[in-house]
Amino acid sequence: MAAAAIRAGQLVAFPTETVYGLGANALDAAAVARIFAAKQRPSTDPLIVHLADASHLERITADIPPVVERLAERFWPGPLTLVVRRGAHVAPNVSSGRDTVAVRVPAHPVAHALLAACDLPIAAPSANLFSRPSPTTAQHVLADLDGRVDIILDGGPATIGLESTVIDLTQTPPVLLRPGGVPAELLLDVLPDLRVPAAPLIAAEGEAASSPGTLLKHYAPHATVVLLRGDAAAARHVAQAIVALLHSKGLRAGLLVPDEESPLYAGLQAEVVGLGPSADLLAVARYLFARLRELDSLGVDLILAREVDAAGLGLAIRDRLFRAAEGRVLDAGAPFDLARWLATLPPGFAVANPQQECSARRRI
Repeated sequence: MAAAAIRAGQLVAFPTETVYGLGANALDAAAVARIFAAKQRPSTDPLIVHLADASHLERITADIPPVVERLAERFWPGPLTLVVRRGAHVAPNVSSGRDTVAVRVPAHPVAHALLAACDLPIAAPSANLFSRPSPTTAQHVLADLDGRVDIILDGGPATIGLESTVIDLTQTPPVLLRPGGVPAELLLDVLPDLRVPAAPLIAAEGEAASSPGTLLKHYAPHATVVLLRGDAAAARHVAQAIVALLHSKGLRAGLLVPDEESPLYAGLQAEVVGLGPSADLLAVARYLFARLRELDSLGVDLILAREVDAAGLGLAIRDRLFRAAEGRVLDAGAPFDLARWLATLPPGFAVANPQQECSARRRI
């Protein structure tokens, strides 16, 4: 049924090892347009094409770089996306009009079965409303896209929980466009000249992006997110002051912290949710988006999210939190004026009327 729906130009949400995808026939421009409409996604944010097997790559590109064979042998099926030249048969709106296309072979058995059964390349971004936390369960898909998708395949929770790593093979040297499920350290074993940017790449508004997931605002819950850097003691001191000030304004704070730091925040008037042990980045990655959704469900107005180490999957976790925070980063070790800092946040946090302060729960 799901394969027939893809062939008929319909939308199917399906599980992958990274997150759930919202799929359509990548060769059918009208079907692809339905993805953008269902997600309320700007046409400038390209999609990833999923294949059942690396041997199908010739269906979507006429130019396969020699290094693809080594990368595919090492990382496919799996959470690695390669940007190559787009073939003539791929719908141009898949790539936001660019002459490149992003492609990967997913590892999830349900995704593979769907791709094999329909015998088509499937374009699929994450199966959520645009800019919201990615879905790692079928329930997340239903929460965002109920009535917007034709079929949802439930394959259980995603095992990785973060989107794929994206590297651009059309540039020399190759460039890491988005950190993800394959750590950069492993890619450097195969691509020693891979360029790994020192900071997250930010796509310009209104221009066709070279990769999905490069806009400044992405993966964001309704609550405003601030990324809190610094050692545990300094972060706790800053968080205590922010929580107290928000509480005085009738606003609710949420704290997203490594499990071992949770006891530091006991007694604060805030919702505390554990990221997982900081030493187990696989667990942190797997539940990151679910934890952001959980804090939203608790009705908080502001989420202070602690940063993790950048090694391994930590680079991708940092990237997701940075974009969820729209680049708002607070260094707990640097002096700052709390009142002035609060005024830099979106409208609703610096209200002056006491009546408004107590009644309004702003979700921005």
